[in-house]
Amino acid sequence: MLPIRDHLPGRATPVIVILIILVNVLVFLYENSLPEPRLEAFVEGFGMVPYEITRGQDIPPPGPEPIYTTLLTSMFMHGGWLHLIGNMLYLWIFGNNVEDVFGRIGFLVFYLVVGLAGHLGQIIVGPASRIPAIGASGAIAGVLGAYLVFFPRAKVDTLVYNRIVPLPAIVVLGFWFLLQFLQGAAALSPEAAQAGGVAWWAHIGGFAAGFVIGVLFRGRAAEISRSFRTQW
Repeated sequence: MLPIRDHLPGRATPVIVILIILVNVLVFLYENSLPEPRLEAFVEGFGMVPYEITRGQDIPPPGPEPIYTTLLTSMFMHGGWLHLIGNMLYLWIFGNNVEDVFGRIGFLVFYLVVGLAGHLGQIIVGPASRIPAIGASGAIAGVLGAYLVFFPRAKVDTLVYNRIVPLPAIVVLGFWFLLQFLQGAAALSPEAAQAGGVAWWAHIGGFAAGFVIGVLFRGRAAEISRSFRTQW
């Protein structure tokens, strides 16, 4: 299932969502401008490497100082066009309404916090991994978790095989999280951990953090929920 759009118009221009998308696109264009050796060094230096975070030690190639800075820089890096477009599509569809709830500065703080929670999820399952993790997926998963709490019955137009079907957010996002969990469980095997690939536990950690924060701030979404209820 691939979400295409939701039926909740935003109350204001999602300035922070737009800025985050712009930064991600600009960083990716910069990545694409680098020759292969420099690109590899950039990803390894500015990506989040669990081994570096848990040991507090930078391993070659050198990255930013302090090494914990990579917890932030890695959130704005992507491994390919599909990685970037998929993440930005989810952020565009679900981020504007979550930004409405938290406000612009509040949403930026929320986005960074759930992104850090996503990294924590990946670090917990692989504290000695030397594979750099990059991407906005953990932070965007947090946005999905909060959206699920705030607007569980909101209709989301979803591509199912070759048809677009309006489904409640609880179905679309619930299915998304189930898939992440199943894939994350499969990735716990030593063979899968060594192979790298998708950071499933970053998705799970970010989503869980967004869900919990959403529960704590659910009252802020009540007015927006009531105003759109007739459209659900």
